[in-house]
Amino acid sequence: MSSNNDGKVIVIMGVSGAGKSTIGKMLGTALSCDFLDADDFHSLLNREKMRKGIALSDEDRMPWLRKIQESLRERLVHGQTVVLACSSLRKQYREILRGSDPDYKPGSYSSCKVKFVLLEGNAEVIAARLQKRASEGEHFMPLTLLQSQFDLLQADDCEKIFKVSVVLSPEVIVNSILEMVTNDLNFQEDI
Repeated sequence: MSSNNDGKVIVIMGVSGAGKSTIGKMLGTALSCDFLDADDFHSLLNREKMRKGIALSDEDRMPWLRKIQESLRERLVHGQTVVLACSSLRKQYREILRGSDPDYKPGSYSSCKVKFVLLEGNAEVIAARLQKRASEGEHFMPLTLLQSQFDLLQADDCEKIFKVSVVLSPEVIVNSILEMVTNDLNFQEDI
């Protein structure tokens, strides 16, 4: 049985280099909950493919997404709140993550305990960030795969995905998400 005190999952989504991990860690700290990075769930084979500049196929992604779904479901069943940094670029992938909520019925986005925040930015801004991180040895995905991520990105308004610009400071982004969580908005407003 569900209640307002049940846990929730806040997925910080977007292309590589958008700042998902940075924002996710800050949000997890602000909410005093666990932060998970979806990259930690990738198999060594997936990581190696990305390192070599090979885009992952759906066949590569499905076991990864199922592992994440299982971890989230366990947390939701125990009433825990968690922040997840995960690209979640396609609706199909988000539906798998929404399936972590045992009460989720496809299309019932407002009542689902898994909510999405899209960190939006243009290719130039994100490419510059990704290039900087790669030069510092902080990320395994090469810049050459960025366009494939933009090509995959789908964000239908009907899904009620909260959208925030990556050009805002991390503090402003986190405060905006916190305001949305606190006011229990349905992610219908964008900033």
